[in-house]
Amino acid sequence: MNKPAKSLPIIIPGLTVFCSSACIMILEIVAGRLIARFLGSSLYTWTSIIGVVLAGITVGNYLGGRIADKYMPRKTLSVLFALASASCILIVLMNNTVGEWMWLWKLSWPVRIFTHVAIVFLLPSTILGTISPVVAKMALDQGYSTGRTVGDIYAWGAAGSIAGTFMAGFWLIAMMGTTAVIWTVGGILLVMAAVYWVRLWPLHIYTAVFLAALLLSMGPMPWCQAAGAAVRLRQPHDPSIIYEDETAYCYVAVHQLSQEPDRRAFMQDKLKHSGIVMGDLDNLEYFYTHIYAAVSHAVARDKQQMAAMVIGGGGYVYPRYLQKHFPNARIDVVEIDPGVTKAAVEAFGLPADSPINTITMDARNYVDELLYHRRRGRETVKYDLIFEDAINDYSVPFQLVTKEFNESISQILSEDGVYLVNLIDYFDSGLFLGSVIATIQETFPYVSVATEADSPTAVRNTFVVIASQRPLDLAAMIADYRPEMEVWRLTEHEIEALKVQARCFVLTDDHAPVENMLAPVVLKSASEFAGLKYFRQAKQLADEGHYNRSLAYYNRAVLAYPHLGVRVYNEMGIVHEALNEHEKAIDAFKKAIEVDAIPSERGNVALASIYFNIGVVYQRLNRSTEATQYFNKAIEDFRKDIEKQPDLVDLWTRLGDALASLGNFAEAEQAFRQAVRLAPMSPSHRFNLARTLEFQGLIDDALRIVQDSARHFAAIPGASQAVSQFNAYAQHLLQKKAAAPQQN
Repeated sequence: MNKPAKSLPIIIPGLTVFCSSACIMILEIVAGRLIARFLGSSLYTWTSIIGVVLAGITVGNYLGGRIADKYMPRKTLSVLFALASASCILIVLMNNTVGEWMWLWKLSWPVRIFTHVAIVFLLPSTILGTISPVVAKMALDQGYSTGRTVGDIYAWGAAGSIAGTFMAGFWLIAMMGTTAVIWTVGGILLVMAAVYWVRLWPLHIYTAVFLAALLLSMGPMPWCQAAGAAVRLRQPHDPSIIYEDETAYCYVAVHQLSQEPDRRAFMQDKLKHSGIVMGDLDNLEYFYTHIYAAVSHAVARDKQQMAAMVIGGGGYVYPRYLQKHFPNARIDVVEIDPGVTKAAVEAFGLPADSPINTITMDARNYVDELLYHRRRGRETVKYDLIFEDAINDYSVPFQLVTKEFNESISQILSEDGVYLVNLIDYFDSGLFLGSVIATIQETFPYVSVATEADSPTAVRNTFVVIASQRPLDLAAMIADYRPEMEVWRLTEHEIEALKVQARCFVLTDDHAPVENMLAPVVLKSASEFAGLKYFRQAKQLADEGHYNRSLAYYNRAVLAYPHLGVRVYNEMGIVHEALNEHEKAIDAFKKAIEVDAIPSERGNVALASIYFNIGVVYQRLNRSTEATQYFNKAIEDFRKDIEKQPDLVDLWTRLGDALASLGNFAEAEQAFRQAVRLAPMSPSHRFNLARTLEFQGLIDDALRIVQDSARHFAAIPGASQAVSQFNAYAQHLLQKKAAAPQQN
């Protein structure tokens, strides 16, 4: 009769340790998502998280046993739960703070990740680890046998860990977002503290502090956002973010990089996956997509209806390019994350009723499903093109690069179909690239590799592996698509050298150590991210008018990552010019040109833009001979660049600026007309066109452009400022036209 009565109290310590164990596992799962925003998601990330949390639990168990022997368990548990709740606030605060500590970016990449994780999560794990021994001591004090008590406590703890893992992974993060989950855990721990010692008066003060911090971290009011960012309880407001979401797989954000043209970037965790100029699908931003396009146009040439599959949706830029140029084609996008597709619809221009067919599942599962249906006698699609665009250098879905997957891909390709894999590596290491090539050659007899011409071999780069069952003339495909496009097509000798470097390793489902193969790339990324961090800070300081401080940060950027040299020296020249230090500006611009001449250090700033900047400085110094010389160089290079990328509106705009600077308004007019044609929604291009007409004395033509533009933008919501500017300019032109006869 006494046994049931004695079993009731054991439930209380059991539920207590269930709660603490669940909270530990929830924080561990959430840690991966929080860290990914700063450091990506990789083998190093999860190794550090698991190791740090286990280390915290170990230390906590050790300390908890000694605490249990010295203090009354019930009151001690209240204090420990309160401290654990406070440590949740520290997680939010420290994660936002540590991500900005520049000294950490100087460490090697694995050490950088481990240090960040340890600073943020070691203390909470340790505090939560102290609870189980104290609970066990409390249960033993009830007079139960030691074996039963310890077994029950372990069982409840394990059950709590399981529950916390599944709740966080399958429900909490997707429903609430990572930060809200942490605050929820903090709130639960606070309630547990009150349950064990509600009369603890410091707990009442802490409760008020917790609620105030929660308001600053999560409150939607502007003052909450500003105050929360000031005390690091939330990320500073980024006005460029026009969409963000926490999906079941990653953090998704869309940044508006500029308004004219409307240029946007699609971010997943810390990585930029797509870029687009809204309304301009032909302006493919990444070089590898031009390789895709060249092959696509060649394959589609003799087909009445083409079928293409894209693995990995991202911002849906290339699938929409295919849909635009091949409207009768079947285009399937296999995207595992519905949140990515939603973001593309809401903020990246994908129409909600797009004819593109989205399959929301893992690509391996989709391919296996197609083959399953075929084995059962059902008719399934044969693809003419399959693009694999789901690989980056931090997170490689290994199941999509193995020999077994390639064999499955070959079975769903048409006889003359082409399989293209986009991946990141650097040539000098090439362990991953060499292994992918060796693996694909096990299935496809014809394999080519292409990347951008003159790509530095010691820098992270994008490669496209092109595989087929029949010979392909890649050079002819590229020449037909864009004759001026310069491509580095790896020779047979270079491909064999890469395979030898990778020891001809063939990736299989049983053995695909892709993270280890990419370790050299990840390790070198530390200096790159440090340099980019300094560069962004310098740019922000310059935009805010803190020019001298920005110069110091630009110097740090180039020291951290010398490959930024061209961009850094170009920006330093702009800053020196803003300080009216004209000679220093010229020196900086010329330094950028010198660095650009080094193949291994070549940057992504158009040389023509640097020539133009030098010309502007010389023009301000009234040194017309030198100004004309550099403007002519800029014009020559802009025209060369336009031959390679005729649909890039920025090139036409800069060409028009350079021509206008020399007084060649007739040719500048043609350049600005092309810019308007490519980006008709940009008011600035229309203004530039009208001004060139005005400078030629073609007042009526300029007035017609301005008045047509005013009517055009009047019908567009939110364009009232542009309409006002056009109307004001029209008044100026009317006054100038009215004054013209009097001047005669």
